[in-house]
Amino acid sequence: KFGGEGYKVSGGLHGVGASVVNALSRHLKVTVYQDGKVYEQEYQRGKVLYDLRVAGETSRTGTTIQFWPDARCEKNPDGVFETGDFQFNILKARLREMAFLNKGIRIRFIDERGSGHDRTFYYEGGIREFVKYLNKNKETLYPEPIYIEGKRGDTTIEVAMQHNDSYSENVFSFCNNIHTVEGGTHLVGFRTALTRVINDYGKRFNILKGDDKLEGD
Repeated sequence: KFGGEGYKVSGGLHGVGASVVNALSRHLKVTVYQDGKVYEQEYQRGKVLYDLRVAGETSRTGTTIQFWPDARCEKNPDGVFETGDFQFNILKARLREMAFLNKGIRIRFIDERGSGHDRTFYYEGGIREFVKYLNKNKETLYPEPIYIEGKRGDTTIEVAMQHNDSYSENVFSFCNNIHTVEGGTHLVGFRTALTRVINDYGKRFNILKGDDKLEGD
């Protein structure tokens, strides 16, 4: 994983995610479909129940992770969590966000708890469609979002933006599919570059006079 392409698009590749989920689950099962065989292993409260074993044959590929949160209840008073109830809207928002960030990927989310929710997220336009989604109830100043994609070395950057007639801004920055809520150098660089480009344009076409200039805000 360290010498491959994984870090270009993913976060959490050190195995911590799977380890933490396992540690906080009363039961976890891993099923791997590979090389024509079905492999499986199960854990209970982080402890392995049996060595990796072949459970059958298959023509498919992929991995299935099933886990049961270690939730507190009458039969399990020492559970880690106060509740094991998953909130559909939180999961839906995150999976939709992942589909926006990875154009062309299809994510299907099925809630089998009796609610009947079955949602598929697929956005060929990626973050362009994300911006349209954010602006869907606003009056936009031009019909299509501005989209820029670039690459330097091993780093790929995507930017999509579209102005509307409101006075507040919404800026969402991500690094390797992780929402960087507090920003970072990538957001500072974007703001700085955008401000400089607009000011240069204003000077060149005599829109901004003398020492006039726009601030980043």
